[in-house]
Amino acid sequence: MKNEVLVIVFPSIFSKNKVSSLMANIKKVLKIQNQKFRKIRKEGDVIIVEADDPVFASSAINTLFGIKGVAIAKRVNNNFESIVNGVSKAAADIFLKGERFLLQIEGYAKGFTTKDIELAATSSLIEKTAGMGIKPGTSKKYDRKLYVYLTKLNAYICIYYDNGLGGVPNNSQNKEMVCCIFDELSAVSCLETIKQGFDVKIIVCYSKDSELLHLVRMVNQIIHRTVKPKINLEFYKIPVNKKLASLLLAEITTKVLVRIATTSSTKRISLGLSPLIHPVDFVESLIKQAYNKNLVPYFPLSGLDDNVFESAREIGLEKYLDRIKKLGSSRFYDSKQPAKKIEKIVEESITSKKTISVNVGQNNVHEILDEVRSNNWRFMKKIGQFIYPWG
Repeated sequence: MKNEVLVIVFPSIFSKNKVSSLMANIKKVLKIQNQKFRKIRKEGDVIIVEADDPVFASSAINTLFGIKGVAIAKRVNNNFESIVNGVSKAAADIFLKGERFLLQIEGYAKGFTTKDIELAATSSLIEKTAGMGIKPGTSKKYDRKLYVYLTKLNAYICIYYDNGLGGVPNNSQNKEMVCCIFDELSAVSCLETIKQGFDVKIIVCYSKDSELLHLVRMVNQIIHRTVKPKINLEFYKIPVNKKLASLLLAEITTKVLVRIATTSSTKRISLGLSPLIHPVDFVESLIKQAYNKNLVPYFPLSGLDDNVFESAREIGLEKYLDRIKKLGSSRFYDSKQPAKKIEKIVEESITSKKTISVNVGQNNVHEILDEVRSNNWRFMKKIGQFIYPWG
């Protein structure tokens, strides 16, 4: 047990009744990223991972949802002397000269309190690092935090800790949902759908080839959160030659989404809309259309708040956040078009379907673009006579 370094996974508050799903996902993501591990087990309220390379393993694990935090830790026995000595040694190895530290100990303490350990370990730490000028800080002012978690048998001294993405474990709902990505908000909505435990079928709608790179970059970030080595993506080109008004684009893509869901076994659709942003009458109208087709519409962004932006930032979508925030101050104007025109566009969009199978790697952007563009000339030939001049 001496000097053993492990990965400690702290489930999020809503994952504590779904730990088996989280453990299964940890095994999947480690295998997908070729990270070797010896054992994964539950110990108290945490998950212990014995990995060959704890640094890379912890990084891979922290791409999952359902996690409060991931730590790299040294394990010692859960007894007073072992913990005090372990904390002092770990601190001496990682603290820098003149740093102020915060020591936090939580978990199962037997025969003593966590406060007893904090005081004793702090005193020992100061004594052993006297020549370095290391001093205790406060909860509001410190340079480095040392976190220790106690289970009934062991104490885990976390030499590195990183916050997780929260939510519940990927695919823990055991239900599939269809998501349509057509702008920044819909991309974050798809992300939130995954974060809420659904397996997603991703479709992408675009009207111009110039939009593809922008959309595919967002899709590339999202597919890495599906915990799948391979994924199918469907692309649909909307036959218009001008930029669509926001509400009109949302209406067309929703109708495309409804058409796709009604002809598949998946009867749940994720709508990238929020009543906090879009007109309520517009949102309710789309809900009714889905229900009329015996579909179940979900609104992952119904309670849009800063946590959504934080999740998007964590997975690399931060460059798109300003555009999403601007929607909150937008004044939507009436862009309603004749029903027949919209239905014709939806029909032509459906016929443009292009399915791509992707082996999820570090960066699939160019692979996806090449596959989509390879068939675009056939699509343009097919729909050339139906290009509409209105936006």
